[in-house]
Amino acid sequence: MTALAPTLQAFFVNGLERQRGASVHTIDSYRHAFRLLLAFARSETGKDPADLDIADLDASLVAGFLDHLELDRHNSVPSRNTRLAAIHSFFRFASYQHPEHAESIRQVLAIPQKKTTTRPRSFLIEDEMEALIDAPDRSTWIGRRDHTLLVVALRTGLRLSELTGLRCQDVQLGPTGHLKCLGKGRKRRDTPLDKPSVTVLRAWLKERRGEPDDVVFPSRRGGRLSPDAVQRLVAKHVATARRTCPNLDRKRISSHNLRHYVDDWVMWPAGVFSLLGLSLRLVSAT
Repeated sequence: MTALAPTLQAFFVNGLERQRGASVHTIDSYRHAFRLLLAFARSETGKDPADLDIADLDASLVAGFLDHLELDRHNSVPSRNTRLAAIHSFFRFASYQHPEHAESIRQVLAIPQKKTTTRPRSFLIEDEMEALIDAPDRSTWIGRRDHTLLVVALRTGLRLSELTGLRCQDVQLGPTGHLKCLGKGRKRRDTPLDKPSVTVLRAWLKERRGEPDDVVFPSRRGGRLSPDAVQRLVAKHVATARRTCPNLDRKRISSHNLRHYVDDWVMWPAGVFSLLGLSLRLVSAT
């Protein structure tokens, strides 16, 4: 057995969960990064993941992987940097476990984050949001799931990880409808729902018929949607929405920045939800 497999397992079980107490969202993001990296390594070396060694994941291969993310998968620079952060974290862990690979590890750790250009955030107006949430074909199960997902994303400002990790038991549809989320930094917070969102979610959950721990928005196989799957479905529905709303051609919309769009349909009075201990999202949050 090579050193990579047991070290990678120890990194996720001991390094992230037990030693660092990383959140479920962080672990899921790192796991996804390594799925992509191992698949790329196989295409480059011809070796299955179980046969790869630490030395196979050298600086040259990692640099090629980062280029692959941008050029072939069309990932943004921030997404590229997120994958690199996961790789750096693993190699720092591995440096204490396998000093015999110290030079190879040092070279990987020397790969820099790529600088990004900050773009002004654009916002969707009412007609644009209506076009987007109306884009899914609601005569199909997938279309109804996507419609509900887009409504929740646009009206609540949930992060992508919060959206995909939302469980049926986290949806509260009583008089003060809200979503219970474990957000960034392992912070537990509640996000209010307006009446239209409650109506859409109630209909979807009735059809979904999930157990309390099941995710609200499952994949075709019933599991949790991956970040890439959400990105694909958003891109698909944005393309459809542009046919009826040409204004969307001038706006860059992705699964990551949906949360930064203002919802003009709902303007809750400041303080109402804070009195209830609920978070208020009238404009984009940082």
